[in-house]
Amino acid sequence: MSDAHVVKNTIFGDAAQGSFDHRKYSAPAPVPAFNRTWPDNRITRAPIWVSEDLRDGNQALLEPMSVEQKQRLWHLILKIGIKEVMVGFPSASQPDYDFVRWLIDENQIPEDVTIAVLVQAREHLIARTFEALKGVHRAIIHIYSSTSTIQRERVFEKTRDDIKALACQGVTWVCDYAARYPETDWRIEYSPESFSETEPEYAVEVCEAVMAIVKPTREKPIIFNLPNTVEVASPNHYADQIEYFCQNISNRDAVVVSVHTHNDRGGAVAAAELALLAGADRVEGTLLGNGERTGNMDIVTLGMNLYSQGIDPQLDLSNPEEIIRTVSECTKLIVHPRHPWVGELVYTAFSGSHQDAIRKSLRNQRPEETWQVAYLPIDPRDIGRNYETVIRVNSQSGKAGMAFLLERDHGISLPRWMMLELAPIVQKASEKTTGELSSDDIRALLFKEFSPEQPYTLEHYRFDREGSTLSTRIREGDKVHVLEGQGNGVISAFVDAWHHYDSRPLSVTNYSEHAMGSGSDAKAIAFVQLNVDGVSVTGVAEDYDTGAASLRAILAAFDRAARQAS
Repeated sequence: MSDAHVVKNTIFGDAAQGSFDHRKYSAPAPVPAFNRTWPDNRITRAPIWVSEDLRDGNQALLEPMSVEQKQRLWHLILKIGIKEVMVGFPSASQPDYDFVRWLIDENQIPEDVTIAVLVQAREHLIARTFEALKGVHRAIIHIYSSTSTIQRERVFEKTRDDIKALACQGVTWVCDYAARYPETDWRIEYSPESFSETEPEYAVEVCEAVMAIVKPTREKPIIFNLPNTVEVASPNHYADQIEYFCQNISNRDAVVVSVHTHNDRGGAVAAAELALLAGADRVEGTLLGNGERTGNMDIVTLGMNLYSQGIDPQLDLSNPEEIIRTVSECTKLIVHPRHPWVGELVYTAFSGSHQDAIRKSLRNQRPEETWQVAYLPIDPRDIGRNYETVIRVNSQSGKAGMAFLLERDHGISLPRWMMLELAPIVQKASEKTTGELSSDDIRALLFKEFSPEQPYTLEHYRFDREGSTLSTRIREGDKVHVLEGQGNGVISAFVDAWHHYDSRPLSVTNYSEHAMGSGSDAKAIAFVQLNVDGVSVTGVAEDYDTGAASLRAILAAFDRAARQAS
């Protein structure tokens, strides 16, 4: 066995058995020296947005979209407000060709929207592309060629000069064909494909050669799209590459720097965001991140990132449910419930400490101040969500969650000592069901546990405030007791009356009541905690009469004491 074979098996493992060996890989080379300024920059405005849903997104699907699905997605893209849309590769795909013709022949392109098409640096494909676009008022011809070391040496087996010549020839053909259709406002976009794996100085060299052919101006700039075709490094490395390019390309005022990031390392959005700090003007991506392998940069996520920082994204993202529904139905892809900003569970808290912080923050949030709510970076109502799903209760939830739901949905504001009483009961019920409890479930538990009506029930009471006297009629099974007492309020008078009936020591340790709602038909709810002969018991009751609610709560506490004793 040769030494080389031994090394291969030692380092890389047996391919048949699989291997996990970091020594197979290396970090990318650092970007050549330049004046790095992007970490000190701030994003202050939205980029030019470009939808790649109908091209990059479509080609990544197990079943490419039908014409009807493409049309539906096209209308969604326009509704959101994206002004540049990649619509396909008409020279290589008849369905793409037909879709482009539908857009033009049926006058589907608004005046302020520009479509883009992709084409390789091959003359017959370029000719077919211009044929597909005949009659369009404005369009971007996006031509690309691979420039990375891997592509040059292992795929095309060409030199740096060969690759540059290929790019120049392709762009020359594009300019020649554009001149044949002077009625159209043509824009040229060139991508050094695999830019992020290309030597930065060589990427600049190729783009300079392309620019010399196009001769862009400030009024009619060229678009240089610098794709992170396969994400092989961290977002800061990509930002360095972008800033290096921006600082070294000539005639910068006549250049629109565009970025196109993929999510192989999970950093597509971060890479695009840092690229904007580094000088990029334009961002290509898809709605919800569909695309090759792990997907393209998600326009919705980046747009909401800007929105949450007080920057107008120039996109209407106020109805994520429509976006999710349309994209999912057109692509047959499911959106994860934890998807940034728009997932089903994004604005939901099960954790007790999180719920408590949210509840208190919402209570203190004033309409005139900027949004400052713990665990909620934006107001869910901005994107069509509501507070009904913000706090949900399961076995991991605490006091704050159940209190929030009761107050929000039923107008029941639990005093803190009542929270402590109810919390273990709710947790036990949640653990038993191994699932989530609704606000109705929690309310039912509250009254089942703390508002029993046996053996004591209140039939009637009268309180004379001038004489501070109370007269009550209480039923205990088949017996009716008439109790009378004095005090400066209903509760103190009832405690005095009870002492005439039962000699056990009795005192009120906690009491709270409030109206549930407003108006004459609003009910009151009362919470009472008693100490009966050294035993603490709690009762809850509601009634249209505040005094009756308080007395019923005391009797409910007695009922619980009797039930516990039995």
